[in-house]
Amino acid sequence: MTRPPWEVADIIRIAGSRFREHYGASLTWPQVKVLRAIARCRTAALGGHLDVCTGCGYLSGISYNSCRNRHCPKCQTGAREKWLAKRQQELLPVNYFHLVFSVPHLLVPLIWQNKKTLFTLLFDAAAATLLEVAVDPKHIGAEIGFLSILHTWGQTLQPHPHIHCVVPGGGLAPDHQRWRSTPSHFFLPVRVLSRVFRGKFVAGLRRAFRANQLVFHGECLPLANEKIFAAFLRTLFQEEWVVYAKPPFGGPEHVLHYLARYTHRVAISNHRILAVNDSQVTFRWKDYAHHNKQRTMTLTCEEFLRRFLQHLLPKGFPRIRYFGWLANRRRSKLLLLCRDLLPPMAEQASASLLREPALWLCPRCHGPMSVLERLTAAQLLDNEGRQECAFDTS
Repeated sequence: MTRPPWEVADIIRIAGSRFREHYGASLTWPQVKVLRAIARCRTAALGGHLDVCTGCGYLSGISYNSCRNRHCPKCQTGAREKWLAKRQQELLPVNYFHLVFSVPHLLVPLIWQNKKTLFTLLFDAAAATLLEVAVDPKHIGAEIGFLSILHTWGQTLQPHPHIHCVVPGGGLAPDHQRWRSTPSHFFLPVRVLSRVFRGKFVAGLRRAFRANQLVFHGECLPLANEKIFAAFLRTLFQEEWVVYAKPPFGGPEHVLHYLARYTHRVAISNHRILAVNDSQVTFRWKDYAHHNKQRTMTLTCEEFLRRFLQHLLPKGFPRIRYFGWLANRRRSKLLLLCRDLLPPMAEQASASLLREPALWLCPRCHGPMSVLERLTAAQLLDNEGRQECAFDTS
């Protein structure tokens, strides 16, 4: 993939100081830290290293270090490849399904004021819904395992919290003696999933309120009243709760490439940014309401950064979680059981789908490169470089 002409880092360098002057009172330290990390990523401000080929002795130029912040658009590729390499060991020789759980827009302000609590509830309600409906004998009648991925944004960077679930087509029978498969093109009825998901999420909201786990500010302040909150919960049953089942993709030869599109994403990739000047940003977005039509949007630099920073996750909050027999405490035992119950020859087809991320290879002989010397920022930066690479947080 070619290098994009513009990056989020460019926008921060151009408008970061103005943005902080405008929103300084409301910016948190984590937000400032992310801005600073992205602006410095792969610049002399973070230091660098010289690499040498272990085969032919080719000496590379200086490579600048990455910030490794999980909200940085440039730092996700390596982490994604390592994660996918581990996931290939968990794939089964079955079809996989992709479901998306989203909440009504009415809930977004409350969720944004209680991110950690309600993002967790979103994960738990979606997972409990899938597990409960799947084990029902009227549907699959089996215990399933799956992974869930939290996204908090829409295509225009506005808040749109939703959960992507990637689920193998089948599960373990209650006695753990058989594998029960789903039809190749149908997993679970989305209308049933929607109703159950709504009930579980609203029940979780009610519990959180009674346990004083929610905070209310600004437009949500009236909800601190118990009667008003109860009325608010009733209105949620009148809203549309969408569980969307995407067309199923095939077996394990497809699922890793598919997952690569959803894991380790940030609110916007650098490749969607089309133009940047001193005051505005233009980026590409997909209009799902009109047959995925490609459109463009232009925002001020300050508004773009405001929208981008809305999607910072709470510190230490995992955006990928595992449930059912893929849950961390059960995976080692039950995943082996699933494989034993599935055709062994089909299993072999998934053995070499993805290799561990390759080392940087020599452009001359294609041998592995190794670090020859590490360079500090002080060694690399002069006065002019320091001004260009660092985000002013003073």
